[in-house]
Amino acid sequence: MIALTQDYQITWEKLPDDYKLPDDPVDNINQPALAAALTETLQLAGKVTANSLTPTNYGICATLNGKMVIKAPDWAYIPEIKVERAEVTRSYTPQLQGDIPVIVMEFVSDQEGSEYSVKPTYPPGKWFFYERILKIPNYIIFEPDSGNCEMYCLQETERYALTQPDANQLYWIPQINLHLGVWHGSRENRTGNWLRWWDEQGNLLLWGAELAAQERQRAEQERQRAERLAAQLRALGIEPEA
Repeated sequence: MIALTQDYQITWEKLPDDYKLPDDPVDNINQPALAAALTETLQLAGKVTANSLTPTNYGICATLNGKMVIKAPDWAYIPEIKVERAEVTRSYTPQLQGDIPVIVMEFVSDQEGSEYSVKPTYPPGKWFFYERILKIPNYIIFEPDSGNCEMYCLQETERYALTQPDANQLYWIPQINLHLGVWHGSRENRTGNWLRWWDEQGNLLLWGAELAAQERQRAEQERQRAERLAAQLRALGIEPEA
């Protein structure tokens, strides 16, 4: 499949097996925890199927005028891949191997500003690559320290426009029928700002640990209710059944 954008001829080719991927360290200490939390909730909500991908710091490829371009967003959501998972262990090429990602996220930790780069010449900037080459519907830039979240949606003009949150400071993402928003609290050993999911009715979707705690609380309340009932029966001279 070939498309023309600017002076680029875009093709979708598999990353060669001998292609040396960059071995850059993760530039945001919060990235693994933020990404894991986003994915876990989608899995619990049934939004991640056997053919979905939710990669983090993972190469997404396109070939421009015969030159391979790889960008590795901090988190992405790809609804469906069309090939065996073993074929996308190193990188992923949209169109060739499955769907275009419907969401990409960058977690900002410095002032470099590369997330906003519209540089069209080779190698293109992240913004240009996501907007003009991959045409990803939703691009989210999140600053964990400040909690600032910006969501850009692809318009009919094929350009990104800043989207405003609703009255509850949530962003609606129609491709997955969920809201996204910023939540402050603790998970594992990190306390700070998190990106979290809410359902169509505005209910926060819980992490696994929160669901487990909720179940423990329910079980404890049920135990206390049973003990109160047993005490009331004994007061009436009735020995409750085990």
